[in-house]
Amino acid sequence: MHFHSLRKPFGRSWLVPLAFVLSQGIAPAVPAQTAAFTRSLAATASSDQVVADWYRETGYRTLWTGPEDAGRRAAFLAAILSARDHGLPVARYDAAALMARLRAAETEGDRGRIEVEMTQAYLAWARDLTSGALEPRKVDAGIVREIDRIDPKTLLTRIANGNPEAVLRWLEPKSPVYLQLMKAKIGLEAQIAAGGWGAPVAARPLSPGDSGPAVVALRDRLVRMGYLAPTPVASYDRGLQIAVTAFQLAHGLTPDGVANAATLAEINQPPEARLKSVIVAMERERWMDIDRTRKHIWVNLPDFRAKIVDGGKTIFETRVVIGKNVPDQRSPEFSDEMEHMVINPSWGVPRSIIVKEYLPLLQRNPNAVSHLQVIDGRGRVVSRGSVNFAAYSAKTFPFGLRQPPSDGNALGKVKFMFPNPYNIYLHDTPSKSLFDHEVRAYSHGCIRVADPFGLAHELLSWQVDNAEAEFEAALKTGKETVVRLQEHLPVHLVYFTAYPDARGRISYRRDVYGRDAALWEALEAAGVELAGVQG
Repeated sequence: MHFHSLRKPFGRSWLVPLAFVLSQGIAPAVPAQTAAFTRSLAATASSDQVVADWYRETGYRTLWTGPEDAGRRAAFLAAILSARDHGLPVARYDAAALMARLRAAETEGDRGRIEVEMTQAYLAWARDLTSGALEPRKVDAGIVREIDRIDPKTLLTRIANGNPEAVLRWLEPKSPVYLQLMKAKIGLEAQIAAGGWGAPVAARPLSPGDSGPAVVALRDRLVRMGYLAPTPVASYDRGLQIAVTAFQLAHGLTPDGVANAATLAEINQPPEARLKSVIVAMERERWMDIDRTRKHIWVNLPDFRAKIVDGGKTIFETRVVIGKNVPDQRSPEFSDEMEHMVINPSWGVPRSIIVKEYLPLLQRNPNAVSHLQVIDGRGRVVSRGSVNFAAYSAKTFPFGLRQPPSDGNALGKVKFMFPNPYNIYLHDTPSKSLFDHEVRAYSHGCIRVADPFGLAHELLSWQVDNAEAEFEAALKTGKETVVRLQEHLPVHLVYFTAYPDARGRISYRRDVYGRDAALWEALEAAGVELAGVQG
């Protein structure tokens, strides 16, 4: 029987053949558009302006259900079968559900509806895969990263006019980081299916020389996690100490080889928790539209470190202190460009700190915080004796506060500026002892740098012959000095609790702000599931 012999544009005599043909994944040989099809399509698309405009502007030409669309339809349905591998919400573009509706289609009205549904599924797939399934600011106000969404009309034009397989491959993230995270996701899912990492280590802190069941449990768990080769040794020997140290390095812990409480807490994290971190990291990576081949500064907030990365290699690294884990003081996530540094900076106290912390002190004692100058709206120093601090509220206080350059200046001896709406920058600090802490979340939001002079020397070395001498000369003047960077440097403040190291192995960090937990909840609410994990 030839399908063309079944084609009848009107009446129900062709309905069963239409359903049969669709069930075989082949477009029905019916007119590309009929009045019933067009009415159904237009009505279904009426609540979606983008889709409605597209079909109206293209004369209601089909993308998926016409006789010429079989290749495009098959390519799309095959592509979205990988949604789970990408950690995306399968139900938004469920291939099985779309195929079931295609099989069930009997009328031209049905065909119009499934045409729109497939277009909406394609647009959702393309958006989610290229730039993320979430609107991050709606999940956490501290995620202020600009998400570069591809124009829907561009997506529709490409799939309508291009080779469908090539277009769908073009949508897939190409970042090596993303591919390494996806590989880790698949590996963790296999590990979970095989029974995970065994029982948690129920023990007090363990150290070299210990023995007993707890040490055996620690040994076995590290073997299953891949940090230790299988061994019959039941004591905390040199091999186990090396494995613990390797684990600590991979998890941002003090690498002393001792399984203390903090280390055991991380060792006892189940693979399901790590899988969630990886899936969230994949979502974050989809937001990142950056050129990693270009030299840049990378500050991973949960890692408490800042790096200069050039061509994929770290050429400078230092510890940092980030914002406290309290509202309004958590460091935000965004990208910008470093434009200049300021040697011997003065500190203009942020308005929030002035009214919340210092104004109450000044109202009780006008001579409080004497290291700060009172500044009027034109930047002039105002005598404290001329100000009645008690007359003002947090809303009406008209003055600023500034700390001039000094050894005790809150910004230390140098700050690194990438002007942004959030008043965030990198800077030195007189509070050096905080860099010795494992968890370093103490600032009001800016990034304090443990080795600010090293960072300054590195930046200056790209534009002067003797960077250290140039910096030292400006420092010795004691005067505020602005040094422009001849080449602006991208700065990325990011938040990855799972991220590949130089060898591609995933390192994990603690969710210091709880942002990843919130993102996972949002992804789960959107329909993302842990493959193979029973809820």
